[in-house]
Amino acid sequence: MLDHLIRGATVVDGTGAPSYVADLGIRDGRIAVIAKPGTVTEPAASTEDATGLVLAPGFVDPHTHYDAQLFWDPYATPSMNHGVTTVAGGNCGFTLAPLNPDRPADADYTRRMMSKVEGMSLVALEEGAPWNWSTFAEYLDALDGRTAVNAGFMVGHCALRRHVMGADAIGGQPTGEQLAEMLRLFHEAMDAGAWGFSTTQSSTHSDGDGEPVASRHAGPAELLALSKAVGEHEGTQIEAIVAGCLDQFSDEEVDLFVGMSAAAGRPLNWNVLTIDAAVPERVPRQISASDRAREEGGRIVALTMPILTPMNMSLGTFCALNLIPGWGDVLGLPVPERITELRDPGVRAEMLRRANSKEAGVFRRLVNFGRYVIGDTYSEANEGLSGRVVKDIAAERGQEPFHCLVEICANDDLRTVLWPMPTDNDPDSWELRRKTWEHEDVMLGGSDAGAHLDRMCGAPYTTRFIGDCLRGRKLVGLEAAVKMLTDDPAQLFGLRERGRIEEGFHADLVLFDPERIAAGPATLVHDLPGDSPRLDSRAIGIVSVRVNGVETIRDDEITGAVPGTVLRSGRDTRTVATR
Repeated sequence: MLDHLIRGATVVDGTGAPSYVADLGIRDGRIAVIAKPGTVTEPAASTEDATGLVLAPGFVDPHTHYDAQLFWDPYATPSMNHGVTTVAGGNCGFTLAPLNPDRPADADYTRRMMSKVEGMSLVALEEGAPWNWSTFAEYLDALDGRTAVNAGFMVGHCALRRHVMGADAIGGQPTGEQLAEMLRLFHEAMDAGAWGFSTTQSSTHSDGDGEPVASRHAGPAELLALSKAVGEHEGTQIEAIVAGCLDQFSDEEVDLFVGMSAAAGRPLNWNVLTIDAAVPERVPRQISASDRAREEGGRIVALTMPILTPMNMSLGTFCALNLIPGWGDVLGLPVPERITELRDPGVRAEMLRRANSKEAGVFRRLVNFGRYVIGDTYSEANEGLSGRVVKDIAAERGQEPFHCLVEICANDDLRTVLWPMPTDNDPDSWELRRKTWEHEDVMLGGSDAGAHLDRMCGAPYTTRFIGDCLRGRKLVGLEAAVKMLTDDPAQLFGLRERGRIEEGFHADLVLFDPERIAAGPATLVHDLPGDSPRLDSRAIGIVSVRVNGVETIRDDEITGAVPGTVLRSGRDTRTVATR
């Protein structure tokens, strides 16, 4: 007997092949039968009529930070609501394990680092996760059997360094014995099922004390040794971030990425490739790393988002504005001093000069303050400004836009919520995106779901993209769009029997209404441990999500089932070699 039968669905199987109408039966978590409508005779415990609905493989999000959130939210919301059935975690060099059992304070250091660098609520980290592990294997075991999504995790370089070197991980270089111990811990984690190695050399990544995170102090020899170790295990990957990911790689960064991938004989993915027709030289430069890697026995894959991710800013709390060169010094001051500095015309002029310089890279996109929309306000002086564009307010007041914005924020003691309108929402930029997506080493992803919780909401990129393909810009067809969200990332990670609708494959499925699929606006909710805030977005038109054959979402509501699997390298992933 079948566990469930879906009748008359329009099947988009993930391969890019034309869609077709079929009945699909599920048994024991797998796709048991795909047949012409009305021809399945085997009885089923339950059935549903999917006429007019699209049935696709569950979406695979290749870059998330759900490492902690899954403990208090096994449904990985809002990603699962938007059809995501598999997430990759442990990215950017940041993981919650291993932790040195001889230094209990390392857990607090890790929580404060994650709060600072990935924008996670410190209270939620403290109250929402058990922190009862030391080894990476124990961390994976702590999640086993308690998630609704499938989840795989890289090993973070920062945790390895901290475990072995302690406080010397910041600023220090490992001895030969310490590097050997790092490699031992890494192999142990890989044997337990870690997906691979992640690291960061990005200048934007600092710990809770404001110091560059541990992996930023690693030299090429250390990075290459760990990369080589990746290649000694089945079904593994590398994920890495460098400063040039934000704009354009330096020659040294290209050399490093190529060397790491070639040493491992495994793909290396990075994020996020920002595509903007106003900076036409960026994409060719970033893609040149992929072209060189293929020549030297490696593979470098750029992740890029197919939507413009809604994000908010504030002059009162840490956000992307703090990452503009020179801005952190001002925005890190106590609020009264910060307001005084921001009101100084000379200080503002210097901030704008730095923000518009080449060193600001992709953050130059954030400084067209006339295009900011005022969000929530908190003072009588700002009454009626919510929803208005700064350029219009500045014109009324006879002020320069940044000056106008500062005065509005100062009235609220810098609590004002700011929404920057994207500068790359023009036809030329969208056409450049469409062309760039065709490159064999460019893949959709980079949502950062689970991180920067009250600042950005990338998780709904799946539904927003498909809705745009069906009823908006229509840059690619439905079959191609689904493949980009399913089989492409599944193939990169070597997922076994996932990413396609095929008999015998795991029944990770999403059923949606093509006339309605979309994502609702980002809204601030307080549903994290400790009543901490995050941005959320409702899924529109998602009828059902199934993970390993079990329904986890029905009409955007959680069913309560937790059928997900902690996906372990080798067992659940095959090797994707680069040679």
